[in-house]
Amino acid sequence: MNAPSRLTREWRFIRGAIRALKATTHIGRNRTRVFPHVIAELAATHGDRPALISDKENFSYAELDARANRYARWAQDNGVGKGDVVALMMANRPDYLAFWIGVTRVGGAVALLNTNLGGAPLAHCVAIVRPKHVVVGASLAQAYASAHPLVALDPKPAVWAHGGDAEGWPRVDAAAEALSGDPLPPQELPELSIDDRALFIYTSGTTGMPKAANINHYRLMAISHGFMGAMGIRPDDRMYDCLPMYHTVGGVIAAGSPLLAGASVVIREKFQASRFWRDVVETECTLIEYIGELCRYLVHTPSCPDETRHKVRLACGNGLRPDVWPQFAERFKIPTILEWYAATEGNVALFNFDGMPGAVGRIAPYLRWKFPTKIIRFDVEAGEAVRGPDGRCIECDVGEVGEIVGKILNDPSKPSMRFEGYADAEATSKKVLTDAFEPGDRWFRTGDLMRQDAQGYFYFVDRVGDTFRWRGENVATSEVSETISVFPGVEEVTVYGVDLPGYDGRAGMALIVPAAGDSLDLEGLHAHLAQNLPAYARPVFLRIGTGLEITGTFKQRKVELVKDGANPATVADPLYLAHPVERRYVPLDAELYDALASKRVRL
Repeated sequence: MNAPSRLTREWRFIRGAIRALKATTHIGRNRTRVFPHVIAELAATHGDRPALISDKENFSYAELDARANRYARWAQDNGVGKGDVVALMMANRPDYLAFWIGVTRVGGAVALLNTNLGGAPLAHCVAIVRPKHVVVGASLAQAYASAHPLVALDPKPAVWAHGGDAEGWPRVDAAAEALSGDPLPPQELPELSIDDRALFIYTSGTTGMPKAANINHYRLMAISHGFMGAMGIRPDDRMYDCLPMYHTVGGVIAAGSPLLAGASVVIREKFQASRFWRDVVETECTLIEYIGELCRYLVHTPSCPDETRHKVRLACGNGLRPDVWPQFAERFKIPTILEWYAATEGNVALFNFDGMPGAVGRIAPYLRWKFPTKIIRFDVEAGEAVRGPDGRCIECDVGEVGEIVGKILNDPSKPSMRFEGYADAEATSKKVLTDAFEPGDRWFRTGDLMRQDAQGYFYFVDRVGDTFRWRGENVATSEVSETISVFPGVEEVTVYGVDLPGYDGRAGMALIVPAAGDSLDLEGLHAHLAQNLPAYARPVFLRIGTGLEITGTFKQRKVELVKDGANPATVADPLYLAHPVERRYVPLDAELYDALASKRVRL
């Protein structure tokens, strides 16, 4: 198939941008119309039309709205008023969406807890939002019970079970079922605006404790409506949603955006690569949402007839790496891929409307005035922006790698440029860059390194914390990972930098999980890396493992790996060194490690 012409790409970009802008421009003009109101309007329009479908419960539009009304009454009966917080820890199901719609309908804010947490990390997430109540799915009762005694609040929040009896807690779903599903009288509802808080959504915690991002009703409306427009969702569409609903992608984009168009959402509790395509075919889904490494997992599954018998017309998501993109599109016959870039809490949003492979989005040169986003020079070693003699930041040249930032404005006419911050004020301040280009200006720091080409396409390079310096050069771990991932026999890989006694900077290390039944050709891998990477970027160390630790949103966790380092005395997995004399990977034992540290063997 011939690549589309530049003119065709430009038309696709313009058409997609117009759809997204048209879907969102009304939000700022109608400041008292918020997402729970929209759900009521949709129920009146679509009634018995299927809204949410799962193996636990199915809701029509009318049933979803009625269920939300029951939870709204439950919230009022239990002292939840405007601004109060309720935390929710529940596996994916339609009632998840109904619950937070109901609580936000009466002015509450819902903190969406990560279902993979327990103990101290979960207690931290609860404490920082100070909820009145915590609602816990029965299957997660043990995990929450391990955290509740550690929640540093007095009094501690009341705990409710959902979906089954657990720990002696009262049943929130049973309590709600006893209440009316009729619309609440207007006089019982608080006045809400798009400036009021709706949700707390937590960062994934890849580099430490999660932070609770403030999501106001404007952001909730903008995300759901914007993606409805960007995807061009139609009433006859069905979205396949197997992503965590505690995250923006699974809980707002995939679950909420289709409803605005009168479409349906098929909700699954979790992603299962082995049954993904069969399920998509059986449920007749036309849209799929991806994130992180999900697409890489799919291309590593054995071939099956259903992978090309589906009706999928569009795959939408972020984190589809350039090395996986062509395999994913060609093998699974995906007509359109809509890759995008955004942070839950941030004010930088990019869309790749025209399908330029590898790009996370684009701001055309003629639209830069409308979207004040810049890539600025960044000192990886110092961990901060580079400033010139005048004390101001320096915008990167075309093709130069730097941190992408978005200008923060508290202008009511430009709500998309706000930064609502986190529940933790200190965490908020760390994400704001001040006096960057003129006195008093403020910019949101994404923490992501990118480059932009002359046509305005943005390409992700690495996370700020993942890039490291070795031999005086910056090493982008994502680019090294992509190079290793295409080598035969590699199932999964993650790359990071480790401290090595006696050496400046951090030496590159790759944890590789070989494909099942394959033995990794280390000599061939060494030659492959020598051919495709500069010397400073080639991993000094290899660690051969059996799996990678990932977050619930398919992001790799490297914190513990960096702490482990490359010392055979503390790492149980087999280790290898790119030997500087033998020019191959050799087993790394305690004697060889000591030789490196003492410089008897020099890198």
